[in-house]
Amino acid sequence: MPRPDGRTNTELRATVLERRTNPYAEGSCLVRMGGTLVHCTASVEEGVPRFKKGSGEGWVTAEYAMLPRATSERNDRERHGPGGRTYEIQRLIGRSLRAAMRNFAFGEYTIKVDCDVLVADGGTRCASITGACVALHDACAWLAEQTSKPSAFARFIAAVSVGKVAGEHRLDLAYLEDRDAEVDANVVMLEPDAYVEVQGTGEHGTFDRAELTALLDLAQGGLHQLFALQRAAIGV
Repeated sequence: MPRPDGRTNTELRATVLERRTNPYAEGSCLVRMGGTLVHCTASVEEGVPRFKKGSGEGWVTAEYAMLPRATSERNDRERHGPGGRTYEIQRLIGRSLRAAMRNFAFGEYTIKVDCDVLVADGGTRCASITGACVALHDACAWLAEQTSKPSAFARFIAAVSVGKVAGEHRLDLAYLEDRDAEVDANVVMLEPDAYVEVQGTGEHGTFDRAELTALLDLAQGGLHQLFALQRAAIGV
């Protein structure tokens, strides 16, 4: 069965990582994966959460939001704090970015990464992690210059979705595929091959061990492409 956008089952959507899109933030990246568009900014702020105070160490955290008209129908802004889905996604992003750090020995500063979804067409949390990594890299480089300490950024991290749609294993699901998927998963990986998180669900079916392995292999191929795009964006 052909995919809605004509891709092969092992092909990523057209992906672009545009670095330094915000002139005020210490790090920023605009990430486009197919129809999904997310703006990621990394801000360095003095101070740390209460549990880190007095430790001499910093912290990395994330927030995630979707603009009211990022989808086909307008959604209200979350003015009274994040809802359950938003809270779960921003915790995932934060955990993922902290895994990319060598350490937090850069003083009592917080690097806060904001991921704002401008247009949503599936895979927004994966696109957020992939773009946020570029922003985090630059924020760590900026902080290293200010503190005369080595950058605490260690390894690239990226995320991609995979799923079983119409009986086929597919990489990087767009919204229509994600909506109809029998099985879908989000895979977060540190370069080159260390898993940080795998979120897999049988939405309208089940999957066995062999299918899980096949989906992870499919995701890994896409993630290696994303690592290459991150490196190209930064120039390393």
